[in-house]
Amino acid sequence: MGSLGTLTRRLRPRLRRTTGSGPRRIPLVPALVAATLLAAAAAGAGWYGHDRAEQRDTAVRQSLAAATAAAKAIFSYDYRTFDTSVANGRTFVTGKFADEYAQTTAALKATAATQQAVVLAEVTATGVVTATASRVELLVYLNQYRRNVSTAGEKVDQNRVVLTMVPVGGDWKVGQATAI
Repeated sequence: MGSLGTLTRRLRPRLRRTTGSGPRRIPLVPALVAATLLAAAAAGAGWYGHDRAEQRDTAVRQSLAAATAAAKAIFSYDYRTFDTSVANGRTFVTGKFADEYAQTTAALKATAATQQAVVLAEVTATGVVTATASRVELLVYLNQYRRNVSTAGEKVDQNRVVLTMVPVGGDWKVGQATAI
């Protein structure tokens, strides 16, 4: 029996080595914690993306609603009530564009009075160019019906303008207007 005891002692170290050399098992609790954290991160990312999309969609709806009235006010005037027309237009503009609008209308006032110009702007269509929750660019199809002493009847100018709309105090205003 001496040899059986010796054989057993020699095999035990080998058995231990061979059983430890196979694939290592991950303990169950850490694996569940890792899976839970990954699922929570994926859910959080999905919620964040959905929330941003909703904010962008709300911005688009609100800016589209404001753009028609803004374009009509900014691009219309009547020489008889010029100051009132311009004051109305100013309520729809903000930032550097408000300064540009003030300069342009101040330069236009004398010509409008001399020509007895009446310009009525009508928006025929709008479309979104780009949109984020804090800035929306809209392509506006705008017809301007104008009359003056130099023109027989009424003339229609078909214009395309990109309005950059930004939120100001809960309202959407024109921060930039670019004719194309």
